[in-house]
Amino acid sequence: VQLVESGGGSVQAGGSLRLSCVASSRIYGPYCIAWFRQAPGKKREGVAVVDNDGTINYADSVKGRFTISKDTAKTTLDLQMDSLKPEDTAMYYCAYTLGRLGSLWTREDEYDSWGQGTQVTVAA
Repeated sequence: VQLVESGGGSVQAGGSLRLSCVASSRIYGPYCIAWFRQAPGKKREGVAVVDNDGTINYADSVKGRFTISKDTAKTTLDLQMDSLKPEDTAMYYCAYTLGRLGSLWTREDEYDSWGQGTQVTVAA
């Protein structure tokens, strides 16, 4: 499965952006599909994940501000980002793997496919 992200950009703090990740083919379960981000000089971190039965998890740093969703055709994954903060500035990546990861969803080495990333910049 190939993944392509879009929707990044530059916004002021408090603003919103919506990221999208399109898969090259329909994804059949069980699977996990997630958003990760990597800021300059920092490790890549898991932001949010959804699995094939709709179970969702978020990093504590984005809970209440970000919303992950997938379409019923299971080819698009979105990340609605509200109340953005300067610390949300990073390259955002979409990632996919077969199987459910449970509490291991934040481990980037568990994922088989990655997109090329889309840059999000939040100005103070």
